[in-house]
Amino acid sequence: MTRTMRAVEITEPGGPEVLKPVTRPIPEPGHGQVLIRLHWAGVNRPDVLQRGGNYSPPPGASDLPGLEGAGEVVATGAGVDWPLPGTQVCALLPGGGYAEYAVTAAAHCLPIPQGMALREAACLPETFFTVWTNVFQRGALQAGERFLVHGGSSGIGTTAIQLASAFGARVFTTAGSPEKCAACLALGAERAINYREEDFVEVLRNEGGANQILDMVGGDYLPRNVKALADEGRLVQIAFLQGPTVALNFAHVMMRRLTITGSTLRPQSDLAKARIAEALKTHVWPLLAAGRVAPVMDRDFPLAEAAAAHARMESSSHIGKIVLRVA
Repeated sequence: MTRTMRAVEITEPGGPEVLKPVTRPIPEPGHGQVLIRLHWAGVNRPDVLQRGGNYSPPPGASDLPGLEGAGEVVATGAGVDWPLPGTQVCALLPGGGYAEYAVTAAAHCLPIPQGMALREAACLPETFFTVWTNVFQRGALQAGERFLVHGGSSGIGTTAIQLASAFGARVFTTAGSPEKCAACLALGAERAINYREEDFVEVLRNEGGANQILDMVGGDYLPRNVKALADEGRLVQIAFLQGPTVALNFAHVMMRRLTITGSTLRPQSDLAKARIAEALKTHVWPLLAAGRVAPVMDRDFPLAEAAAAHARMESSSHIGKIVLRVA
């Protein structure tokens, strides 16, 4: 193995053009960590935020973007029983995914689901960790409940639709075009609402209100989400594409006994992420192996063309996951 690797770094805060190919030293795994030779890396909204200077890596993490990938373990630090060198895995990364090699906690690795290629497996960790912890652990979604996910054609949305449907919820979603709505219906949504033509609040209120809403839009969606919830409903916030600041009448939250919660994945402790990984292996990986749930793929780009991948994500024309071809 050579001492250096190809990577893509953020040269300064800005648009996609600030992503530039570079050569970096290969990182070394510490205690409880593994070094993965990546074949594929997922592209996610937090990468775009980091590129713009709005989402700093946690202490000790690589400054390179990239929060998930799939490849082969090539070295381990002390205290690692699994995965061992030679094992193919997909993994949640603290950063550093836009490179040929990345280091992460061994406990944040998961086996490649049976029958799945590395390209698809690279798209699992970031979205599946996020959806599982927010929708099922924090939001406590139950079978038979009415579940609304905004941005249904995104990586998070396509994952949430499939998992909520697989666990027996009634799934509603919003999307911005007939094509995207059709894709959401094909994944198991009961109703896909074109937000350019319909009011999701009216649709959900006519159904009795949503028991849970998963939102990554924020802004003026926050008070509208409150209106769309059923009494004792839960709003789970995971991002703010339209901003986190808004006027909200909390009297409605109190009178209707609503819950507003949310989380971001990256700042959570290694132990918290390891527990999410264990839950996914128990409850979700069998669904992936059985073909009941699968990542929805949009396009792939060579690592050196990460800027083009970001431009596509920011165009919002994609359906599902965008990945970088590393090896």
